[in-house]
Amino acid sequence: MVVDLEDQHNMIEQVSLQYGVPKLRYLAASRTLHGEKDVDNFIEPMLDALVRPLTDEEKEEGMYSPPAQRILFEGTLEEAEKVYQQTKYIPHPMNAPVAIYTDGLPIVIPTEERVAEMLKSTSHKPDEVITYQSDRAGKKGGVVRFMPMEKTATVEKVAVNAVMAGCKPEHLPAVLAIAESGCGTGTTTFWGQWVCVSGPYAKEIGMNCGVGMLDPGSPANMPIGRAYQLMAINLGGAVPGVNRMNSIGSPFNSGGTCFAENADGLPPGWKGLNEEYGFNKDESIILVMNSGGYIIGNQFSPGGYRAFQKSGHGGMARRMDVKGVPGPHNWLEYLVPQLWAGREGGYTFIMVPEMAQHLYDIGFKSKDEVYEWLWEKSKEPLKQYRLRSWPDEGTNGWLGIERTSGKRWKELPEDYMVPVVDSPTDNCIIIGGGDEEVCQQLCGRRGQLGLAPVYSIDAWR
Repeated sequence: MVVDLEDQHNMIEQVSLQYGVPKLRYLAASRTLHGEKDVDNFIEPMLDALVRPLTDEEKEEGMYSPPAQRILFEGTLEEAEKVYQQTKYIPHPMNAPVAIYTDGLPIVIPTEERVAEMLKSTSHKPDEVITYQSDRAGKKGGVVRFMPMEKTATVEKVAVNAVMAGCKPEHLPAVLAIAESGCGTGTTTFWGQWVCVSGPYAKEIGMNCGVGMLDPGSPANMPIGRAYQLMAINLGGAVPGVNRMNSIGSPFNSGGTCFAENADGLPPGWKGLNEEYGFNKDESIILVMNSGGYIIGNQFSPGGYRAFQKSGHGGMARRMDVKGVPGPHNWLEYLVPQLWAGREGGYTFIMVPEMAQHLYDIGFKSKDEVYEWLWEKSKEPLKQYRLRSWPDEGTNGWLGIERTSGKRWKELPEDYMVPVVDSPTDNCIIIGGGDEEVCQQLCGRRGQLGLAPVYSIDAWR
C-alpha cells in the first residue's frame, strides 16, 4: 500500500511493475491541504486498502521482462526515420507528446553496417552484457542495471545508441564507460546529467576543454553527452511524466552535456580528476554526475576580477578589504556568502586555468587544501542550519545522530557549528574553459572519492 501524490500515479505503476507487484494498491495525498485535513481525507480509504482481501489480479506477481528485440525495424531509411520519430501522449503531469525512441531531435538511423563499424572501437563482444569493470561503483563483474526500470543491456545496444547520437567509432569507449553508470535520471525536482572526461583520451578524440566547452559545436563533446540521454530512454526506460518526474528539468539534458578537463591548465601539484580518483595520469576516466539543476555563473565581471587581482581596485577589493593591495587574492572569499545561502551540499567548480593559478599562488598547493578550506567555510550555527528545508529529512526530523559529535541533533546547542557540506570531497574542482576570468558552480554532491561515479574509459577500449 502506497500513499503518493496524484501526479505521481504513473510513476508508482511503473515502479510496481518493476518490482513484481503490478497491481499494488495506492491512493493520493494532497499537495496543498493542511496535514490534519489531508489525513482525515485519506485515512479511511487507506485502512480499507490495507485490510480488504486481495483480488486474484492483485495477487499476481513476477518481474517485468520486456522482449529484447535485436531488430526494431526493417525497411528504407525514410521509413525508419518515421518509426524512430514516433511519439506518444503523456497525460498529467506532462500533458504533451513525448518521443518514444529519441530525445526529440533527429537521429542517425542505426543500420547494421553503422553499428558494426561502431563496434570496431572496442575489444568487447557485441553480445556481452554491460557489467562493472571495477569494484568502484559496484562489484566487479556485476551486471549493470539501467535506471529507472533496472533493465540490462549489451555492448551492441550501447553501440546502437551511440550511432543514434551521432558518435564516431572512436567515441564508443567513452559511451560504454557512461553506460557502466546505469544512466540514472533522478526524479521529483530538476536533476541534470553531465559527464567530464579526464586523461589523454580527451585529446585523442579532439574534445573541447577550452572556450565554450559547455556550448554546442564540438563533434566529440556533443554526441557523447547526447548518448547518455538516449541510453536513459532506450536502455533505462526513462519517460517524462511517467517515471522521470523531473518537475522542471535541466538544460544539461537538452542534447546532453559532455566536456573535458584541461589537464595542461592544472597548477603545479594539482591533480587531475583521474589522479584524484586513484588512477594514473596516463589513464582516461569519465566522471558521471546526476546532480541538481542549480547553476551559478557571472558572480563578478571579468574586468572587475582583473582589477581586483592586478592592483586591488574595484568592488571586489572593497568587499574583501584589500583596496590598493596588489594580488593575488583568494577570489573564493567573494563567492562564499552566496554559495550556501539557499541550498546545502557540494559544488563542482569549473574554473579557468588562470583563476586556479591564482589560488595556487596564494598558498593552495593542492585541490585538497581548497576542498578543506571550502568545507570549513560552509559551517554555520545549528540555529541557522535548522532554518533550511532539506535537513528536516536528512536528520530524521532532528531525532538522528549528528556524526561529528555523536549526539542527537536535538541535544546540540544552538551555537554548534554544522558544515553545510557533508565532507570536503563533496566539492569538486575541474579546470577548463577559455581565457576570460570566470568560475561556474554546478550543484551536486559527488560523494566520498572511493564511492564517486567514475568509470574507466580504457577498460572499454
